[in-house]
Amino acid sequence: MTTRLEPGTAAPDFTLPDQDGAEVSLSSLRGSGVILFFYPQAMTPGCTTEACDFRDSLAPLEAAGYRILGVSRDLPPKLQTFRERDGLTYPLLSDPDKAVHLAYGAWGEKTNYGKTVEGVLRSTFVVDADGILTHALYNVKATGHVARIRGLLGV
Repeated sequence: MTTRLEPGTAAPDFTLPDQDGAEVSLSSLRGSGVILFFYPQAMTPGCTTEACDFRDSLAPLEAAGYRILGVSRDLPPKLQTFRERDGLTYPLLSDPDKAVHLAYGAWGEKTNYGKTVEGVLRSTFVVDADGILTHALYNVKATGHVARIRGLLGV
């Protein structure tokens, strides 16, 4: 069983390539808040819904001091296609070996169509400007999730 993170703890640092192959480190974003969301697979219906909801809420979230980062196991070329296809204007990060998924507890057993499988647990983390988790949300639904985050943040 993967260990879940709790609010008030330091967010695990990482460096991952984005859709263009450029490295992005969580520590390099200190000074601004970060909303880090883990999704199962680029260009699938639920993941597209969630990613587009973040895209549509980007302006108010950025105005409130938050950067958005999406993380999946997809490789950069697929992430680039996803970003271009859906007009996503924030970085999509590639974690094919699932090391960052494991560090955040976003990988584990889940029920999929009545069957227990191991995979990505759709999860979102809010990290404050000092690198501390303020929210750790596991097993979220793709639809309506971003509105819930905005409500929690008062944005």
